[in-house]
Amino acid sequence: MKSFNALFSQLEQVAATMPPDSNSARLLAAGAHEIGKKVVEEAAEVWMAAEFQSKEALALEASQLIYHVQLLLVSKGVRLQDLEERL
Repeated sequence: MKSFNALFSQLEQVAATMPPDSNSARLLAAGAHEIGKKVVEEAAEVWMAAEFQSKEALALEASQLIYHVQLLLVSKGVRLQDLEERL
């Protein structure tokens, strides 16, 4: 299990090191357009899970959405502090 902040820190580390075997690094290299498409896809899956599936399925889809949103933020240089200041 990973916290929101721990995931963000991990993704920042991936962005800094770009390990060749990392799916996150692959997405970061592909850029905001590719990551953004995943955000849209995952958002739709969250909605569908909320409408038609279990709370466990919803939690899984929401975790994937959060991951991709965080990855998009990291790809654009948005820091966790930047996000928190606007919550």
